[in-house]
Amino acid sequence: MAENIATRQSYGKVLVELGSIRDDIVVLDADLSGSTMTKEFAKVYPGRFFNAGIAEANMYGMAAGLAVSGKTVFASTFAMFAAGRAYEIIRNSIGYTGANVKICATHAGLTVGEDGASHQAIEDIALMRSIPGMIVLNPADDVSARKLLHQAAELKGPVYVRLGRAAVPVIYDEEERIDIGKAKTLRNGKDYAIIATGIMVAKALAAAGQLASEGIDVRVIDMHTLKPLDEEAILCAARETKGIVTAEEHTLPGGLGAACAQICSMYTPAIVRSIGIRDTFGESGKPDELLEKYGLTADAIACEVRALDENGK
Repeated sequence: MAENIATRQSYGKVLVELGSIRDDIVVLDADLSGSTMTKEFAKVYPGRFFNAGIAEANMYGMAAGLAVSGKTVFASTFAMFAAGRAYEIIRNSIGYTGANVKICATHAGLTVGEDGASHQAIEDIALMRSIPGMIVLNPADDVSARKLLHQAAELKGPVYVRLGRAAVPVIYDEEERIDIGKAKTLRNGKDYAIIATGIMVAKALAAAGQLASEGIDVRVIDMHTLKPLDEEAILCAARETKGIVTAEEHTLPGGLGAACAQICSMYTPAIVRSIGIRDTFGESGKPDELLEKYGLTADAIACEVRALDENGK
């Protein structure tokens, strides 16, 4: 793992790249372009950038209209204001109509940090996964964010992309193939599987390293696409290992852990334990301190795997 880069920064770069090769790309923002990094696009293509102001519901209505007129629209704000404040418009004007809008929501999860509970979107994956036809992406690093965003631009229809404020480790090489809907196995293992998403992927790899030194062989899977879910990757992990631990910077109801448990309950017996936020709101604090307090760490993941191992002996 080399440098740390926030996926919102990756987003800003991709928008400029897309703007240079496609004149149908239009970008909207809700007066947060300095934070969402859409400002990079605005500088180069001011005629295709629109600041809707602090009116997120209106912005997504505008996005739907532009999409109907043939544009590929990237509309951004903080995840709390997209999935939360504008949910009804996203559901009815974008989801129901199948509008070609990419809802790129930054500042998701606890790692918004000092902004506190009112700004920490920890329910957004559950909300967006519940909308029929909505693709939901949660990239782990800079490389995967850029690759998935380019693919999202090629798709016709609504996509929700979860992006972060905090810088995170780059875990992928540029040559890696990453495809929407296809989970990525980063480490093979026969004893247990850790299925992680977003910023928790790097922590899953660190946990697997800890466990390897103890003789526990762990598979690590990056579930960057939360919808459509790669059911085969989950079922293979369930059948080929002794148990699964999921890890997400999101509330447990309706998130990755719940989705994996549902798939296993339908098709194959498996033990699924989950690391996530347990029926509570966040609070103001430094990102690393919050992750530690709420148990979203490599150590916490490793402890869950050890607990499975102890119970299995």
